[in-house]
Formats: sequence, C-alpha cells, structure tokens
Amino acid sequence: MKKAFLQLHIAVMLAGLTGVLGRLITLNEGLLVWYRLFFTVIILWLFWYLVPGTRGRSSGPYWKPYLAGGVVALHWVFFYGSIKYANVSIALVCFSAVGFFTSVIEPVIMKRRLDAWELFMGIMVMMGIYLIFHFDTGFKTGILLGVISSLLAALFTVINKILLREHDARSLTLHELTGGWLILTLLLPLYLHIFPVSHLLPGWSNTGWLLVLSLFCTVLAF
Repeated sequence: MKKAFLQLHIAVMLAGLTGVLGRLITLNEGLLVWYRLFFTVIILWLFWYLVPGTRGRSSGPYWKPYLAGGVVALHWVFFYGSIKYANVSIALVCFSAVGFFTSVIEPVIMKRRLDAWELFMGIMVMMGIYLIFHFDTGFKTGILLGVISSLLAALFTVINKILLREHDARSLTLHELTGGWLILTLLLPLYLHIFPVSHLLPGWSNTGWLLVLSLFCTVLAF
C-alpha cells in the first residue's frame, strides 16, 4: 500500500511538472504534443523489443487503441493550448471537470445508472469554473480549451477502462500512444495551416532541453 501510495504521488508530481514545462516551452501546443509523442513512442517501442517481460498479451483488435490514442493526443493539445492561452493554474482547474464529464459519459457508454453523488460533485466543480469564466474574461479562451480538454480526457478514461478488458496495460499504452502520434501527424498539416508558426524545430538553447525534461516526465509517469 505504501509503495502504491508513493508511486501515485510521484506520478501526480511528474504529470503536474509537465504542465509547468509546457508553459515554458515556446513551441505551440500542436508541435509540443507531436514531439512528446514522437520521442515517447520511439522509447516505448525500444523497450518493447529490447527489454524482456515488457510485452503484454492482447486479445482485442488494435484499431480501437489507436483511435483511443487519437482522443488522448487531442486532449493533450487542448490541455497545453489552455496553458498557453491562460496559465497552468487555469488549465489544472479546468482539468478537474474530468469528474463531471466522466459521471455523465461513463453511465451512457457502460450502460449503468447515474451516480447522483458523482454528478453533484461534478456540477459543483463546473459552477466553480463558470465563476472564473464569468469574472475573469481575460482567460475565456484558455478556459474553453481546458474544458474541451477535460471532456476528451473523460472520454478517453471511459474508453480505456473498456479496452483494458481486452489488452494488457503495457501493450495498450504502447499502441494508444502510437495511434495518438499517427493521428496527430495526419492532422498537423491542417493545424499548422490554421495556426502557422515561425519554426518547426525546438531551439536547444532553452526549449529543446525543456522538451527533453518534459518527455522524461511523461515516460516516467507512464
């Protein structure tokens, strides 16, 4: 129990640190997520082939994890977009809306009854986000992006729960992240056409090393 508790706190710390690093990295949110996924997928595939005992068993089709990976990739794009259009605090506050969306989406997909307590707590969170949205108009875009990010995160959480019935967790993570990178790669030309950037590669004087540190946190968190 103590080991699991410690692992949970380390994972939360690393996940939170990626948000701070996302604010410092000058790449836009689309490229930032693309690079993170690109290097993470390479590292995970190397582990898959080179490290004994990392290959899990799966009984279901792999196209489902690939589509789920697309959902989580878009979640990250909107999450980092929320950070860049607002700040880390706003993005994390909006991320708390995952509970509300999960309490609504899970009963629909899993075909179970709504949990009144979960729904009530989720509504309270949404009211708090609305108050921030109403009184601090400078962060409206960031808040909207953060809420969309939370919706996608909740959808991914429910889908992932279903996929874990058919796939080993390690295999599922690998194929989800691979699918996320592939789908984001397909969408990136359109994204960069709508949101053009001055450079595609990170500068190693600052952004590059922050990106490496962010990647390190991501791999450890998984």
